[in-house]
Amino acid sequence: MQISIVVPLLNEAESLPELLAWIERVMQANQFTYEVVFIDDGSTDNSWQIIQQLAAQNPNVKGIKFRRNYGKSAALNEGFSVVQGDVVITMDADLQDSPDEIPELYRMIVEEGYDIVSGWKKKRYDPLSKTIPTKLYNATNRFVTGVKLHDMNCGLKSYRNEVVKNIEIYGDMHRYIPVIAKWAGFNKIAEKVVKHQARKYGHTKFGLNRFINGFLDMLTITFMGKFGKRPMHLFGLLGGILFFIGFLISTYLAFAKIVSEQYGMAERPMFFLGILCIIVGSQLFLAGFLGELIARNSPYRNQYQIEKTLRVD
Repeated sequence: MQISIVVPLLNEAESLPELLAWIERVMQANQFTYEVVFIDDGSTDNSWQIIQQLAAQNPNVKGIKFRRNYGKSAALNEGFSVVQGDVVITMDADLQDSPDEIPELYRMIVEEGYDIVSGWKKKRYDPLSKTIPTKLYNATNRFVTGVKLHDMNCGLKSYRNEVVKNIEIYGDMHRYIPVIAKWAGFNKIAEKVVKHQARKYGHTKFGLNRFINGFLDMLTITFMGKFGKRPMHLFGLLGGILFFIGFLISTYLAFAKIVSEQYGMAERPMFFLGILCIIVGSQLFLAGFLGELIARNSPYRNQYQIEKTLRVD
């Protein structure tokens, strides 16, 4: 099978028949072999009934229904676990992502050898309350993660099958799949400008809180990627620096007390700064030590991404 299309959804019953018809036209025009996997993330409308009807009419349609709403990351993770196509394409169900982009996304994976091709909605049909925070959010992402994408959160992406089978996403980490894939060793990441369309049915399921959650998730995924297996390298370094600064301050104050008794050590503000640095530095060092113990005893401590082997039984 050439293409697997994964579509997570929540209360998108009105758009599903139109979306599938659009996908079918593109697939038939390009003679692709394909499957479409709809993941119903706890919809309260009749989305699942629509998916059942579509599956009865088209044998290429598959469906997964959650008992309750778990989030987009959970939906994508379940979809990735069942796909069979050589190239996996994700898109939203609200008709804002155009299936006409699929052939080029597929070609860039197959012919140009990319691991991931991420869509870039360069021209957006969203209100300023959404577009301005999105630009700031993506600029911060590029600076912190080092993955140079203009639209990290675009739902329209294509992946080599090997990529989605070797990563795990949870929480709200769907925004950072390119970053997760990069830490897993899939470094060939490209970007393609894609057409963005105004929402035709329903309303958005995401509020401004996603930017706060997204920033926190960015810090988490960056830490896990760089220091997940060696937390002492971060906490130990920071703790050691702070402890050393506190030690220097305390030494200076003790020396000043011996040379001149004009002021007592505890009467000077620097005394409290030095004590604070020593305490915080010790706590950070201890946190790194405990994190190292946890990492060393993890059953996944020696799991690595192996691309190829030669004559290894």
